[in-house]
Amino acid sequence: MLNWRRDPGYEQRKMQSEWRMKQIEKETEQLRRENARLRQLNAKGRALLSCVDQHCFPPECSSTPPQPTEPDCGPSSP
Repeated sequence: MLNWRRDPGYEQRKMQSEWRMKQIEKETEQLRRENARLRQLNAKGRALLSCVDQHCFPPECSSTPPQPTEPDCGPSSP
């Protein structure tokens, strides 16, 4: 016969381990939701930056050179 003794802390460690695993699952799900929210915000930010770039820095090929303006000399006298 083996000299076997029950580990008195085994059940407590097992319950703590199970509780911690549940906590980790909850935290993981929270992080997944937060990551999805941040991905959406990043996409919106990239879209806004793209709009700003298009309006403030148009591509060279589509921009037309400004028309030269002559200084206003006032009305001409005969």
